[in-house]
Parts: sequence; C-alpha cells; structure tokens
Amino acid sequence: MRYMMIIHHDDEAMAKAPPQELWAEYAAFNQALNKAGEGFSGGLRLSPSKEGTIVRTSAGKTDVLDGPYADTREQLAGYFFIDVPDIEQAVEWANRCPSSKYGAIEIRPIVEQTAR
Repeated sequence: MRYMMIIHHDDEAMAKAPPQELWAEYAAFNQALNKAGEGFSGGLRLSPSKEGTIVRTSAGKTDVLDGPYADTREQLAGYFFIDVPDIEQAVEWANRCPSSKYGAIEIRPIVEQTAR
C-alpha cells in the first residue's frame, strides 16, 4: 500500500536541532529506505512556513495571506512517499524518520485511481 508521510515540524525545536547530526540522521534514514527496497519514491523538504503564501477565494474575493497559516506550533515541513504492505510498517518508518523528534509524522494512505 502506498502512503504519504507528511512531516510537521515544531519550528522552534528544529531551530535548536544540531544541523550536522540532523542531516547525518536523514542521510542514514534515506539510505535505509532505499536499501530496504520499501518502494521509497522520494520526498522533498519545504521552506519554513513563514516563507509561504496562501490564497483563498470566496464569493469572488481573493485573499492572499503570508505564512505561517495555522495557530499551532507545528507546521508542514516536507513529505515523502513509501510503498509498504501495511500501516504497521509505515508507522515503523515514520518512527525512524529524524523529524519525528522535532514534531510529528502524519501518515496518509494514497487513494489509488481506478479505471473507468
């Protein structure tokens, strides 16, 4: 089953993370995913939420807002995709993700397209 692993960081906690250690952990994590052959299909890191922009349109009026958007400590920071047999294995990989120490990893199943 394919899952999207959505990374939510606490920006303050991430700012305190030792950069060399964090990136070394990520390199090891990505290497482990690739070596396990778990169907890792890549992922990307996003810029901090304060650099984002959101657009909402309602009743013909467009509102443009600068980030961060949610009144919460955790912000969307990145994502990756994984293809594993079940949610238990997805949880295991999410737990191994270095970002799990600085926020949360949300796991969402991918809705597979059906032929019409």
